[in-house]
Amino acid sequence: MFERIKEFIGKVVRRLFPVNSIEKALGVEIDQDTLMSRAIELWANLYENKPPWLSDTVSTMGLPASISNEIARLVTLELKSEVTGKSARAKYLNEQYQKVIKSIRQYTEYACAKGGLVFKPYLDGKNINVEYVQADYFYPVRYGSDSTITAAAFVEQKQIGDKTYTRLEYHEFDGTKERIVNKAFKSSMKDSLGNEIALTEVDEWKDLTPAANVENIERPMFAYFKIPIANNVDTYSPLGQSVFGRAIDLIKEADKQYSRGLWEFESAERAVDIDITAFKKDDKGKPIVPEGKERLFRTLDADAKEIFYEQYSPDIRDESHSRGLNKLLRLIEFNCGLAYGTLSDPEQEAKTATEVKQSKQRSYSTVSDIQKSLQSALEHLIYIMDAYATVYKLSAKGDYETSFVWDDSIVVDAEAERLRDLQEMRDGIMSKVEYRMKWYGEDETTAKTKIQEAKGESQEDDDILGFNK
Repeated sequence: MFERIKEFIGKVVRRLFPVNSIEKALGVEIDQDTLMSRAIELWANLYENKPPWLSDTVSTMGLPASISNEIARLVTLELKSEVTGKSARAKYLNEQYQKVIKSIRQYTEYACAKGGLVFKPYLDGKNINVEYVQADYFYPVRYGSDSTITAAAFVEQKQIGDKTYTRLEYHEFDGTKERIVNKAFKSSMKDSLGNEIALTEVDEWKDLTPAANVENIERPMFAYFKIPIANNVDTYSPLGQSVFGRAIDLIKEADKQYSRGLWEFESAERAVDIDITAFKKDDKGKPIVPEGKERLFRTLDADAKEIFYEQYSPDIRDESHSRGLNKLLRLIEFNCGLAYGTLSDPEQEAKTATEVKQSKQRSYSTVSDIQKSLQSALEHLIYIMDAYATVYKLSAKGDYETSFVWDDSIVVDAEAERLRDLQEMRDGIMSKVEYRMKWYGEDETTAKTKIQEAKGESQEDDDILGFNK
């Protein structure tokens, strides 16, 4: 695995400046080895449809992007999450949080592709916005005993004219407070920091302070969303791994097989080999081929007494190419924790009901694990928003709760389960509160309130309709 990453990366141009430039500028030591940095860069290039094996003869199917998109879709399918409570703080936090939920699928896809993503809130007037830092633009510096990232450097770049402006932001959490440092640089090259400048030289950074401390906090002021796949690139790294990280060799072979299939169709295009004497000549003595039929006719200067004519129409071996590609796609599905038929053609190989269920269970386990990790990161994000709301007095302090409802229809018939729960509620096995908490994503207090409101409305309707007389 390590040798393959080295081989692929040898053909990839790194888009960012060297790590030692960041270390020197911030006076820190980044805790990320070269192999892990290269792996992240490889994942990024594969996701962007720029595999190192791309050539005149090898095209790409775009599998890394498709895999990342599909897993992100399954993870966030019908996700409902909100901050609830009667306090002004709960209402304020939910308004800020819903902006994140609105675009959560897109950023989940980036995390799936590159192994992780950082949610980094920042103050924007009276609002709290969130910067989404992808894995190839942040660098861990220190970890806690539980492998939580406690210090990290973040990179932001802007191109203005022929100059590249780079901002380095450093966060260092010590258990009760966090030190935040901002520095700006200007260079004529994208892969170089260049000279340090004032933050005010870039309009978007002019309100940032060079250094600040946030005190009386219990968690870092950035939340890391980690893809919970064991990291076999660096087994000691707490960073996540791409969802397609274990299938890179297979993806390469699938691209090659796909390209063979394209060539099979292209090389088998029908044509007519015909003697040059069968065509009229133009002023320069070149044969005039019927307009629009240039590809069909191939002229020959045959040495024969009669006009030579032969049709070229070979058989296309598309079935064998298709079967070969489908087997590779199934191996990719298995290595990426996806159910068979997600990428491959499910009709090519019949499966028993047990095998189909096991296949779906594999996909469900992958999605469920990522959902748990995403929920943890979002809960951390809400904590940071609450801390900022307190520090900058954006709203009055107050209690709040968070709720998450995830779709599990990958292996569960949700409608059948809902009907079953409804029947159990009617039979007294499940309470109305439990039913609402499960199917409406409400906390216990909200569920009880809704039940009372519904009960009151029902009694009022009965009175109006005369049912109680």
